[in-house]
Amino acid sequence: MRWKKEDVALCRPGGNKRRDSFSEPRRGDSCFILILLLIAPNRMQSLRTAALFLLFGLVAGAANAQIQVQLKFSRLQYIAYEPLLATVTITNRAGRDIDLNNDAGERWFGFEITVSDGQSIAADSSQKMEPLRIGAGQTVTQKINIASLYPIQDLGTYHVRAHVYFSDLGRYFYSQTKVVEVTDARPIWKQSVGIPASSEAAGDARTYSLMTNRFADHTSLYVRVEDEHRGVVYATYSLGHVISFDEPHAEIDRQNRLHVLHCSAPRAWSYAIIGLNGQLLSHSTLLETKSRPHFKRTADGEVAVIGGVSETAAVQAVRSVVPKLSTRPNEKPRGD
Repeated sequence: MRWKKEDVALCRPGGNKRRDSFSEPRRGDSCFILILLLIAPNRMQSLRTAALFLLFGLVAGAANAQIQVQLKFSRLQYIAYEPLLATVTITNRAGRDIDLNNDAGERWFGFEITVSDGQSIAADSSQKMEPLRIGAGQTVTQKINIASLYPIQDLGTYHVRAHVYFSDLGRYFYSQTKVVEVTDARPIWKQSVGIPASSEAAGDARTYSLMTNRFADHTSLYVRVEDEHRGVVYATYSLGHVISFDEPHAEIDRQNRLHVLHCSAPRAWSYAIIGLNGQLLSHSTLLETKSRPHFKRTADGEVAVIGGVSETAAVQAVRSVVPKLSTRPNEKPRGD
């Protein structure tokens, strides 16, 4: 797992950078509190207690500011078994280079995931986590598929936060908790096929499913490939937006691959080919011309698309007819 590094602005002495609740305390703040405690021993106990709490709060704020962890999701609702990508950002605020690595059985990075009833979900302990060095003031980012590390395929709500263990201090730093929902889509088409004899898994079966899910601002078409007999899901992912103008079209070719053609926008169609193990073999966009794109089965059992033109070809055609700036217009005919 590689983390992308980015430089961030450092707080320079004498600068005008705003101080927040996690900023390092100024030297004068702590000195003032200590003098207050020394020169006023007979003050009321409540005043002394409040000063101590303020001092410890400043120290704790400085410790919390050493490593900043942020967690983001592109959306809050996901389909069961689809990739659940989290973007994790780690910023080094320690004022020096730091090394993050596993220590005494503690993994330096991970997630804490709980379901709605508060029960924690254990991670895949076989996942390797390479050590990471972060320079002073640097930020690193990484997209992580949580669904490949944690068993979160069950429908429901999950509370997720990321943590970083810093062995130099022997403590954890946490991100804010995010809430995501795992749901299932509405099935609209399903077909089981066998594995051809020429394949390694000859004799097994696969089930293709097409599903739709309505989000707040659009509807997406999903494909799922699974072995229903063994209870194994090989892939679930979105094929893009779909509009209710026409139902998606699905065909199986002679190699038992799935071909899907659906309307993704007005006068635009999405065409995808999916393999027996869920691989997205090809994905392209077709534009309507004189007729809508549609499937036609050939005599040898292959699947062909008739009608429409590929988006790439359409763009190239437009470029070929646009005149160059250097092209001189024809001279205007002279009058009689």
